[in-house]
Amino acid sequence: MTKNNPQMPCLLCDNAGGFLIWSDQLCRVIDANDPNYPGLTRVIWSVHIAEMTDLNTDHQQHIMRVVLIVEAALRQCLEPHKVNLASLGNYVPHLHWHVIPRWSDDATFPDAIWAAQSRRDDAVKARCDGVLMLLAHYHAHLKNQLLTSFPPKPT
Repeated sequence: MTKNNPQMPCLLCDNAGGFLIWSDQLCRVIDANDPNYPGLTRVIWSVHIAEMTDLNTDHQQHIMRVVLIVEAALRQCLEPHKVNLASLGNYVPHLHWHVIPRWSDDATFPDAIWAAQSRRDDAVKARCDGVLMLLAHYHAHLKNQLLTSFPPKPT
């Protein structure tokens, strides 16, 4: 159920949405555990809202800082050919950003990851397997970067 409307179910209000890497009072960062796009990371706003313009300026800046830290860590640790940033919310109208590592030999490149797969071969599987081996390092590095940028407030 959404935090704002208990009658309407929301996957991102009711569940973590993947493997939790880091969170603060405003948002959380999760690994989506996507077998076709390992390293696909989501930044999910804590309160159920749909659009960036529903946030005040400070909150807009906060979530974008988090998205950019995720992108930088992803690029450093996984070395993709390209990073896609997407905030769609058509299926789940809860503000969240997809930070997606892309390789020129992934299953749908250069199309969006939601397009029909154009290749299914050993090279795609080998790329995914290689990235999977780097995820623990990526998660630890990303968490460290976020804790450095957003130190926990003393209680």
